[in-house]
Amino acid sequence: MSPEIATYIGYAASLFIVLSFILKDLRKIRIVNLIGCICFVIYGIFSGMLWPVIIPNAIICFVQMYYLLTPKQK
Repeated sequence: MSPEIATYIGYAASLFIVLSFILKDLRKIRIVNLIGCICFVIYGIFSGMLWPVIIPNAIICFVQMYYLLTPKQK
């Protein structure tokens, strides 16, 4: 992947993360944040294995997936 495409993925990731702070519905927040974290993981991989970017965002992906897939308890 070209460095230019990786840079655009990084910008998209930042946009999704910021957008997740604007939303009010928790499910939408988690989905948009998950997309941003996935983009950051891809960015970290294609920008030279940036582990400080990959590791926390991968963990957040798993956390968001857990809460999205776990049924609500009342």
